[in-house]
Amino acid sequence: MSLAQPAGVTTTRRSFAGGIHPPSSKQLARDQPIEVVPTPKLVRVPLLQHVGALCEPVVKSRDEVLVGDLVGKSEAPVSAFVHASISGKVAKESAATLPNGRRVPTVPIKAGDEQLEGQELFDDIYGGEWPTLRLDLPTADLILQSVRDAGLVGMGGAAFPTHIKLALNPDRPIDTLVVNGCECEPYLTADYRLMLEAPRPIITGALLAASAVDARRIVIGVEDDKRQAAEALSTAAEATGIEVRVVKTKYPQGSERQLVPMLTGNNVPANGLPLDVGVVVVNVATAAAIARAVLRGKPMTHRIVTVTGRGVETPKNLLAPIGISYGELIEAAGGLSSDAARILAGGPMMGFTLGDLDTPVTKGTSGITALTRDDLQQIEETSCIRCGLCADACPLNLVPTRIALAARKGAWSLAERYHIHACMECGCCAYQCPAQIPLVQLIRMGKAHLAGA
Repeated sequence: MSLAQPAGVTTTRRSFAGGIHPPSSKQLARDQPIEVVPTPKLVRVPLLQHVGALCEPVVKSRDEVLVGDLVGKSEAPVSAFVHASISGKVAKESAATLPNGRRVPTVPIKAGDEQLEGQELFDDIYGGEWPTLRLDLPTADLILQSVRDAGLVGMGGAAFPTHIKLALNPDRPIDTLVVNGCECEPYLTADYRLMLEAPRPIITGALLAASAVDARRIVIGVEDDKRQAAEALSTAAEATGIEVRVVKTKYPQGSERQLVPMLTGNNVPANGLPLDVGVVVVNVATAAAIARAVLRGKPMTHRIVTVTGRGVETPKNLLAPIGISYGELIEAAGGLSSDAARILAGGPMMGFTLGDLDTPVTKGTSGITALTRDDLQQIEETSCIRCGLCADACPLNLVPTRIALAARKGAWSLAERYHIHACMECGCCAYQCPAQIPLVQLIRMGKAHLAGA
């Protein structure tokens, strides 16, 4: 892999069609440094935290485990191993309902006496030396094996197994690795704090990922409301050949279909992937996890979660073990305020309403947003007035109201003709709809019906 000299921080002035500018509300948590959550008494590690097949447990009740030990695996082509996030004793297997409504088995672990805590835990995950200029790059096979063994998935929300994304395909060579640091979802600041506080493992992970896919170019995209993060990454990337490019703040700029054209000039086909235009995209947190997996042999056991919104007392960015409950993270942020009315797993645009605070955090959990009654004030749903605002906002040039209303009426062939499966459920249409039609929920319902048909 040979990279050109870096261009430093550059600004991309183009934008994409559609999209919206909702209030970012990031000021609630953006200046809060990452805090390490004290080890909980119990974690419940879900055996499905990823796109793909369910893992089978490889431990049983009363087994003693150490943090990082394998607790679930699958030999299916698409899956991701899961590991103990704390040291302790395995309890009887239980089940949990995830925010997307899927009920999955979990491996409960009761905490033992010996745990890494506080700064020691943060340093174990993100601290220490991360080589960039004198990085002895392992072979692609070794990188992939390390990533697979570590159970890495996309940490930007998609949770697609990373070892599959980084696997070489001789029929589709990769030219560019894009590292996504946009974090365009309102309220959430976990990636922003990671870029500020631990930019070096991101850079090291990007170099390793690019080596695995044989990319000659690495570009990191950061929205222009996060210029401090862009500067931190640029300093960490000095003399590596990595480009840090600032793009316009606009939702959903962090989507692959919007970010790839902004950074490479190549449009991703409507029914295709970035791979089809010679690009692989990884999130900044995923890049840091790649560095830890390959160079230190450590699996994914913790992640940064933003707990925010006007419905929590003290918004924070928390480094937490996988399997801790949502409720415990909310308590770590001071608890709910008196006017809290709805809790979301994720942000307000693409998040799911949380029905149970005992729900465990997974590898794909980037945030918890607590909204107040004032935040939820809305007009009662009325009939579509054919204003076209949803179509204007759609970054994929769809007509969301046609798709949603076809799904509501059960006109499944019509919904497919309107490209229901192309919708990425970003929520731009619902945000703009003056009739308050639950467009995204209807489209999700339609997709679920067609998947089970």
